[in-house]
Amino acid sequence: MTSTTTTTVTKAVGTARTRVEGREKVTGAARYAGEVPYPELAHGWLVLSTVARGRIRAIESAPVLAMPGVLAVLHHENAPRLNGNYMNPIGQPDPIAQVFQHDRVPYAGWPVALVVAETPEQAREAAEALVVQYDAEPHDVAFHPGRPDSYTTESAPAVQKGDLEAELAASAFVVDARYSTPEEHHSPMEPHAAMARWDGGRLEVVDSNQGSRFVADELANLFSLDPQSVRVRSEHVGGGFGSKSTRPHSVLAAMAATVLQRPVRVVLTRRQMFSLVGYRSPTAQRVRLGADADGRLRAFDHQADSLTSTVHEFVERSAEYGRAMYAADAHHSVSRVVRLDVPTPSWMRAPGEAPGSFALESALDELAEKCGIDPIALRARNEPDVGPVSGLPFSSRKLLACFQEGADRFGWADRDPRPGIRREGRWLLGTGTAASTFPTLSAPSTAAVTAEADGTFTVRITAADIGTGARTALTVIAADALEVEPERIRMRIADSDFGFAMIAGGSMGTRSWGWAIRVAASELRERLALGGAIAPEGITTRSDTSQAVGALTQKERHAFGAQFAEVAVDVTSGEVRVRRMLGIFAAGRIVNPLTARGQFVGGMVWGLSMALHEEAVRDRATGGHVGADLAGYHFAAHADVPHIEADWVDDPDPDDPVGIKGIGEIGVVGAAAAVANAVWHATGVRHRNLPIRPDRVLLAGTDLAGVDGDRDA
Repeated sequence: MTSTTTTTVTKAVGTARTRVEGREKVTGAARYAGEVPYPELAHGWLVLSTVARGRIRAIESAPVLAMPGVLAVLHHENAPRLNGNYMNPIGQPDPIAQVFQHDRVPYAGWPVALVVAETPEQAREAAEALVVQYDAEPHDVAFHPGRPDSYTTESAPAVQKGDLEAELAASAFVVDARYSTPEEHHSPMEPHAAMARWDGGRLEVVDSNQGSRFVADELANLFSLDPQSVRVRSEHVGGGFGSKSTRPHSVLAAMAATVLQRPVRVVLTRRQMFSLVGYRSPTAQRVRLGADADGRLRAFDHQADSLTSTVHEFVERSAEYGRAMYAADAHHSVSRVVRLDVPTPSWMRAPGEAPGSFALESALDELAEKCGIDPIALRARNEPDVGPVSGLPFSSRKLLACFQEGADRFGWADRDPRPGIRREGRWLLGTGTAASTFPTLSAPSTAAVTAEADGTFTVRITAADIGTGARTALTVIAADALEVEPERIRMRIADSDFGFAMIAGGSMGTRSWGWAIRVAASELRERLALGGAIAPEGITTRSDTSQAVGALTQKERHAFGAQFAEVAVDVTSGEVRVRRMLGIFAAGRIVNPLTARGQFVGGMVWGLSMALHEEAVRDRATGGHVGADLAGYHFAAHADVPHIEADWVDDPDPDDPVGIKGIGEIGVVGAAAAVANAVWHATGVRHRNLPIRPDRVLLAGTDLAGVDGDRDA
């Protein structure tokens, strides 16, 4: 038995640190879900529907079963029965996880069979040879504004205060404009993959996900198992962005492992991911703003339509973006949805806020132009003292501090507000700005911290590091709470056996996990301060933040930011090049400046890509995608990304033990609007439909060579 002490050290939170797992990743030692080797591992390959609506008439599996290496063909006629009658923490589970339970096909790309073979090559060849016969039915995938079958939901109710129409009629300046964003996809670097096997009466799954405990509970419910008999691990994850929850690959790996009684791995192809793991719904939005002669908002109206599938309801809540942003005498906002024969959309980085900010922040830029007021001054003029809709106080709100810092660094004061003035040869130059916000949330989590006999400390928490640097951030949080050097911390994450914890999502992972770790570590430090020897098994303290999180007083809790962009538009080709971007954020205490800056910059790159490139196109004839791969679905490449700067103002959250707010998503918000506003400033043309493609720039109706006025596209 030995004793240990904690010694006060320089605070680790707030200092830049490289990732604790960085060496493993760059040397290839870090194993992802699709790479972990197992003896007798079999491989599954999915077969997806080729019709957009109908029924499966027949699956001709006999010829495939005779092919070399094929072990099984699972489908609705022979698959084990699953239980879909349960609720998860988010609500009703998506039926996409309840695979092979009926013969209905609700959309193109629906799972209809899984071929399992000795090698992935054999499984793929057999899957491509499998003949599936359908009774096709007429389908509808056409999304457009004004559909009479759109509706509001209980989960996303409309909000209204004041007499909107009267305030619009009394306004000196009115903007009434429609905006649209296309279908967009997560496209994480690592495809979705899972391996499942039975080991000593337990179902063990190695998966690529954003919350191992969440997935374990889902699998236990689906297969009617004792939750303690399911273990899910996801130590390294190559990106998620909202797409990596319980998806068909993990369910099918578990199903096939149960049927064959041997380990089975299922890896999704990039093409399959376009229909199986969610996406951001296209949106059609209308924004109406009314202002006095001095630019003070009298009327605020934001309406947004999105789509969902016929089997599960998901609403892209774009109209909720402005509810905490700008004060107005009358407010109306509503997000509607329409059911179509398409896959179910899902959470995608900054859900609602990303498309909603494009529309509203573009409309504010238009209002500033009409009022003859600087866009930043207009926002400052409509800065609320309390939540514009809720009336609740803000925990902190430093939006104007972000704009002030950003304007100084960007050189905003030297900007000529007139469009189409600056030119370099065939390039028209312009600058634009936009605000950003994302809610600050917390969720109950558990953690365990152990003082080991060798003087180190082990932290166990079912957190997920999906590439954000969460593992490193949690290490320094634990070090500060224990008052030891970070090098004495062993951080173990992403194992469902460690207990319940928040998933990596909603920009609340590190905030929720850090809270739990700090509570457990602080208690352990107090116990160690009493002195005494440490047994070989160590001393462990555990935390559960359910009560503390539930006791938080109601406030408007948000991160805020100011986005700036400079663009150049080629008058001969219509090409838009972003030359520089700057983001200044007020997002709580920054735990690790090195990885935090990466999160902000990564989000801004995402917004640039959203503004200029990303667009998934659905073929109305087949109901499927055109170019469902990374050749057909364009996103920003290295050559498209200019010098991007991200920084922050001091803004610790007083209601969080560490002061964290959350940084994973706010970098996306407002970035596309800043780019679009810069394109207007360069050309005099408003682009209200994303992406701003070269053909749209050329067809906008403006003589770009001469820049003959302010027009709309």
